[in-house]
Amino acid sequence: MNRTGIQMSPIDSKAMTDVDPDLMQGNEGDDSPMADLRSPYIAAADSLGSVPLPGTVTGMVSIGMDMLKGQSPQILLDKLGERLAFERTGTRLYDALITKCAVMLDDTEISMTIDDLEDIREDEARHFLMVADAIDALGGDPTSQTPSADLCGVESMGLVQVLNDPRTSIAQSLHAIVTAELSDKAGWETLIALADEHGLTDMVTNFTVALNDEREHLALVQTWYEEAIGLTYGDVEVGGDDEGT
Repeated sequence: MNRTGIQMSPIDSKAMTDVDPDLMQGNEGDDSPMADLRSPYIAAADSLGSVPLPGTVTGMVSIGMDMLKGQSPQILLDKLGERLAFERTGTRLYDALITKCAVMLDDTEISMTIDDLEDIREDEARHFLMVADAIDALGGDPTSQTPSADLCGVESMGLVQVLNDPRTSIAQSLHAIVTAELSDKAGWETLIALADEHGLTDMVTNFTVALNDEREHLALVQTWYEEAIGLTYGDVEVGGDDEGT
């Protein structure tokens, strides 16, 4: 039985909330002591990391020329590293969902199939290889970790835990996948804009194909998630008419 709510223990909860006013000293809800504790650490902290220098002469020349033109190639390489990390994680998320669905999918009424998930998983793996090739083409090292890649890895840890937790249902797993796909879509949009600023037309074309893939993935997983939680729109008309009905 779920006993996490305060209503389950009224006597103990009353004792917990009956605090001597003198102890509060007028600071109820005041987080300033915690902020005072954190502030010196923030001020003294190093950055999350640095964008590694290209490991080849060609890469160094390419980066140097871009910087002479007033461009910021290190930002592009940082965001390429981010997408590389996220696409790798996305592949693993779908691997975990496929494993879960192989056991649990027959007990649900969802239009999703294992074949659907395997197709999306292959798209994620293909995107990973495409980004790795893009980094290599710029003279960068796809195996190096950029600051945004580091950040992306930390952000994704919760999603990985949800998918790999044997207790989570398919609906709960799909909720995490929707979160991942929303982030993935936004990440590709940013990367396309950066590639376009640098005049990398081939990358813009390839990344736009990947973005369209992610838009399709998002539409599919949103539909599956809604099916999994029994959400139906019935006769509700989304948007309404000009009179606001």
